[in-house]
Amino acid sequence: MQALTLPARHGWRWLADGFRLFRKNHGMLAFLVVSYWLLMAVLNLIPWLGTAVTTLCIPAFSVSLMNACRNIERAAPLSPQILFSGFQSNLPALLTLGAVYLVATLCILGISSLADDGVLLRLMMAGEKPTPEAIADGRFVVASQIALLLLCPLMMAYWYAPMLAAWHRFSPGKALFFSFVACLRNWRAFLVYSLAVAFVCMLAPVFLLGLLAVLLQESSALVSGLVVVGTILVIAPTVFASFYVSFRDVFVTGSDA
Repeated sequence: MQALTLPARHGWRWLADGFRLFRKNHGMLAFLVVSYWLLMAVLNLIPWLGTAVTTLCIPAFSVSLMNACRNIERAAPLSPQILFSGFQSNLPALLTLGAVYLVATLCILGISSLADDGVLLRLMMAGEKPTPEAIADGRFVVASQIALLLLCPLMMAYWYAPMLAAWHRFSPGKALFFSFVACLRNWRAFLVYSLAVAFVCMLAPVFLLGLLAVLLQESSALVSGLVVVGTILVIAPTVFASFYVSFRDVFVTGSDA
């Protein structure tokens, strides 16, 4: 197993190839992403406990969605049951990754609480909205900036870890290390990728709503809502597919090299 260092232009290619992969089976991939979101939303209705359970399960569900993308690329059969296929591959390691991410996130939110007395922590873990006073005096913004800064290396370590654990049987520690090193080596590509995703996510809805306003002269809230939902059902599966593409491009085995 080797992590390649790719040029910056691959960041855009990941998103473009993700869209090509999505087009091969857009209906099923969109269905799987929406089903995943609904499951997470239902679990998150339980304050504190729901957030903990979803965080533990996210690595396994991530592998499930990557399994779906891999099947699409290989023209293999794809069914709704694949949404739970990630729970069949090195599950102890995946649950450990979820637990590590949960503990690390709680530590980061705990550090951010020094700036806002736990406002961000309660929002993330219990869904408790910040008060207008906390937002107005800037404490919540400062805490959010601290959390984002500390979350960056955690996300680098976590980005590829579930696939490394499930597909290559890496231990949790080894998977986190290889993922961090791979992201660090490819920071230029990830910078371009992040900018491309942000650009598409902001531009596509604005462009479509603007086009709709020109064609219809006036647009109803219902039509605008349908356009936004339709856009999300294209962009979200595309982004998930781009995760798989980036893993495929960055990591090679001895037989691939």
